[in-house]
Amino acid sequence: MARFLIRSIISTVITMLLVSMILFFLLEFSGRDVTVQILGVFATDEQRQSLSDQLGLDEPSWLRYVDWLAGSDWRADDLVGYPLVTIPNARSGEDEWWANVDDRLMRWEIGDEGELVAVVRQEEGGIIRENGDEFWRIDEEGTEFFWGVDNQGRAAQWVRGSENVAFVSTQTGVQEVRGAAQDWIPLRKGMIRGDPGVSLQTNRPVSNTLPIRIRNTVILAATAFIVVMPLALVLGIVAGINEGKILDRIISITSLGFTATPEFVTGVFLILIFGVWLQVLPAVAIFTSDNAIFQNPALLVLPVLTLTAVELGYVARMTRASMVEVMNTPYIRTAIIKGMPFYRVVFGHALRNALMAPITIIMLHVNWLIGGVVVVEVLFGYPGLGSYIYDAAIFGDPNAVQAAAMVTVLIAVATRLLGDVAYTYLNPRIRYS
Repeated sequence: MARFLIRSIISTVITMLLVSMILFFLLEFSGRDVTVQILGVFATDEQRQSLSDQLGLDEPSWLRYVDWLAGSDWRADDLVGYPLVTIPNARSGEDEWWANVDDRLMRWEIGDEGELVAVVRQEEGGIIRENGDEFWRIDEEGTEFFWGVDNQGRAAQWVRGSENVAFVSTQTGVQEVRGAAQDWIPLRKGMIRGDPGVSLQTNRPVSNTLPIRIRNTVILAATAFIVVMPLALVLGIVAGINEGKILDRIISITSLGFTATPEFVTGVFLILIFGVWLQVLPAVAIFTSDNAIFQNPALLVLPVLTLTAVELGYVARMTRASMVEVMNTPYIRTAIIKGMPFYRVVFGHALRNALMAPITIIMLHVNWLIGGVVVVEVLFGYPGLGSYIYDAAIFGDPNAVQAAAMVTVLIAVATRLLGDVAYTYLNPRIRYS
């Protein structure tokens, strides 16, 4: 078993690495220009190019992939010349990049007169501004330049006396900034260290926004799992041991109807009945805060019912088919003929073998419940992982899409491993080496 687990972990790492490469380059060659999404369709080529440079999209594809995977601070450290560290923001709690200059946290900006200004972070979270002209360096051609951390948390290169123009997207529109930096490196620690970068859609670190979405989907999926799986297994077992009887036909036909109905159709019907006509449940999962799901658990009811309707029929029919097959085997028939109590035949001999096929389906559907609930989450406006991936993909947000997709891949591989381990419990004849 130990060797099997080691091989599984190695294959998991290789699988995730290959998936990350494929996903990155699929997004790379999708042809979507994220600068148009940020600046709007009426932005000029100059404005889009400026924003592209600020986002680091002018770098080679392979280098951006390495930055996303392993971080960009490793190469920015050498350019800045000072250790780069992350410190939580005093208000939002989100990590911010600063340079550690002799135990003083600094960022830099260009003042109104073209001078370099050092922005020094205080212990209580406030800032003071000091003259930073002492940080200018001189290259081989005699040009004064400086690499530092700007107010957006990027490594930036300024040239003294430069009239470089950059275009910045703000809430009021696109603003022109003169004397801006000439080169930028968006700072991140990399996916390996839990920091895939900043979401281009929300301008917030993905590492801060994604865990909440994952938590919401895990709660939704776990609730649906707790409701669906025991009920589906019981119905499947009941149908299987009553093959051909009226109870079996009722369960089978009902299960087939649930399975054949798409989740968006089921969801719309539930919204109309319970949310619009009866008005006993929230028709839309409106979250007024991150913890709204705990404050108002009724937000879960309709999404869970929708998932239950979809999953119930499929798992129940698989369990029924497996139970029918096991009940028709010679050793089960022999036990019944010899007079063994029927409940002992079912629970003592048939059930364990009959559950092997459903366990496979259940493990596969755990992954579906986590990463494949896009339709349900979008339909009900539920802020989970599925709707996060959908919104990020529509916007063309590579950092968010890749990070969320890697989470679903990890869940898929983990559930497959759990399914394999569950086999050894259900059937002791199966061994891994």
